[in-house]
Amino acid sequence: MNLIDQIDHWALAAPNAIAHISGDRRLTYSELRRRSDALAAHLADRFGDDSAPIAVLGHREPEMLIAFLGAVKSRRPYVPLDTVLPLQRIDKILAISRPALLLTPEYVAELSGAPTPAPATRAQRDDPFYILFTSGSTGEPKGVIITLDCLEHFVAWMLEEQKFTPLSETFLNTAPFSFDLSVMDLYCSLVTGGTLFSVSRDLVANPKMLYRALGNSGATTWVSTPSFAQMCLVEEKFAQAMVPRIRRFLFCGETLTAQTAARLLERFPQAQVWNMYGPTEATVATTSVRIDYSILETYSALPVGRAMPGTDVFVVNDAGETLATNERGEIVIAGPNVSPGYLGRPDLTAAVFFEHCGRRAYRTGDQGRFRDNLLFFEGRMDSQVKLSGYRIELGDVEANLVALPSVRDAVVTPVIKNGAAQSLAAFVVLSGRSAASHFELMQALRRQLGERLPVYMLPRKFVFLDAFPLTANGKADRARLAQSL
Repeated sequence: MNLIDQIDHWALAAPNAIAHISGDRRLTYSELRRRSDALAAHLADRFGDDSAPIAVLGHREPEMLIAFLGAVKSRRPYVPLDTVLPLQRIDKILAISRPALLLTPEYVAELSGAPTPAPATRAQRDDPFYILFTSGSTGEPKGVIITLDCLEHFVAWMLEEQKFTPLSETFLNTAPFSFDLSVMDLYCSLVTGGTLFSVSRDLVANPKMLYRALGNSGATTWVSTPSFAQMCLVEEKFAQAMVPRIRRFLFCGETLTAQTAARLLERFPQAQVWNMYGPTEATVATTSVRIDYSILETYSALPVGRAMPGTDVFVVNDAGETLATNERGEIVIAGPNVSPGYLGRPDLTAAVFFEHCGRRAYRTGDQGRFRDNLLFFEGRMDSQVKLSGYRIELGDVEANLVALPSVRDAVVTPVIKNGAAQSLAAFVVLSGRSAASHFELMQALRRQLGERLPVYMLPRKFVFLDAFPLTANGKADRARLAQSL
């Protein structure tokens, strides 16, 4: 059975099992199959052999799941769009993807009402499954094509590693469907007959409602960015008693600090904490490691783990030569989970995708190194600023800040004046409350950081926060932090 068959199987094996919960709405596996079949039939009848993608615009409604499956059952990829995205960006994505149709939840409800068998044609492994748009360095979004084969390799790895129990898992969905982290909870849930519990932006904006929802979710698998968990940890009652069924925390999308992992292990003694790494171009995640107390005792900056079976991850220098252990360079991923490239952009595709030992490979633009057979992510190669003639990697400063015992998380950004970087500013979330003054805290951190970094790399300004503002994708909102300077 391919991935679509695995999902459809639950409509027969457990038709009344709940596939999705969003607010007060429920979608069963029987409804998901029946309505996605009907939508697929409509798309096939209306567009024939035209394989243009189907754009889906909404905010975690059950109809979005119906639209995703309906599109791929008609052998068309879907382009997920969240209403939280700015209208201008949505328009840009639509202009680039040129979809055959833009589906909203209301439109999906209208088109998927009448029971109709799905088209007889089956999705092939090389067929594009979804196209997810990410930021481009020029400001123009890039459409990453992910095939059915890419997705199947990713999901098969997750199922083998995490040993999800069929028909008994509830996956927390914290990321919008336009962000690739959501692929992890969505498809790991659907292929195992699990329940996807969506956390809407309204809940995130209201902590009291959020904690109540988490308590009522029955979640067994937490999937989020570290920033979302850090936000929840501000509430002291966020612990095992609030989410008693939680078995595992799966983190991806940004750096997981040792402090955050330690607090989760302390508050959720029955749960595992996993750190994962991977760009959108390599289907959500490629490496993973379970973070336990022995890892925390060994490393101040946490590893992101080992590669999934069948995929190679290696570190290269500027000449493309593989580097030895503990040498920093660019992370490269080669394997069946690597995207075939960017939609309609052969120039961008050729710049970062290539063939390695007969398999697709991708130059990530991320820096890292191997140590003890574990990969360590060390920031972006392009996150450089120049101060007084010195090149400074912001990720380097951040990594040294979060390695300090009193710091839980940190974001470092340049202070721009007259179009040039004049100094560095550090936004810091402390590990615990302190009676010290702002000046005393700043002096202490500068002194400790000065033991690890040259003086030209030390932030001039420190801003202390309880938690970072988050983007729609659940990451620390660096732009908003920079604007507050």
